Amino acid sequence: MGGVGDRPPAGGPPPGPAGAPQAGWLTTRLDPLLAWARRWSLFQYPFVTACCAMEFMSTMCAHFDMSRFGAEIPRWSPRQSDVLWVVGTIVHKQAPALRRVYEQMCEPKWVVAFGTCAAVGGFYDNYSVVQGIDKILPCDVYIPGCPPRPEAVIEGLMLLQEKVGRGELSRWQQQQPGAGRKAG
Repeated sequence: MGGVGDRPPAGGPPPGPAGAPQAGWLTTRLDPLLAWARRWSLFQYPFVTACCAMEFMSTMCAHFDMSRFGAEIPRWSPRQSDVLWVVGTIVHKQAPALRRVYEQMCEPKWVVAFGTCAAVGGFYDNYSVVQGIDKILPCDVYIPGCPPRPEAVIEGLMLLQEKVGRGELSRWQQQQPGAGRKAG
């Protein structure tokens, strides 16, 4: 009894080394644990092009304390971030650079349009301005305003946290073949 090729008795413990822990709460609830960890550790990459940058920087200061939401320090490499903040006006010549930054980010990734210019092109309705970043890449949260108030930015961040906590993908990611499937 107990040899290498022996089967465990019916109703007994699953096969494994003697003394190995059984499948418990942690091993069966890994997805919610990862969603919780992602929700409270958002690594952000700011793609700043215009005047909204001043309001973005003030939101990061101690008075509004974004660190309490897990979005404390901006990362200066897209490969180390999972939230792309598009702050300001995007012109058509910048669109390929913005797309390249988005493609360099690891999955899962989310995009926030900061301000009216990033969300819908702002009051620059001309040939050179992209009329909303969702023409270039998927956007998960739109924060309106010219510039947005810090309270609106925090509300947008909290909305993003809810999406991340639920494990939601952006619309474009959902449309990709194989998106959202679990490995295995």
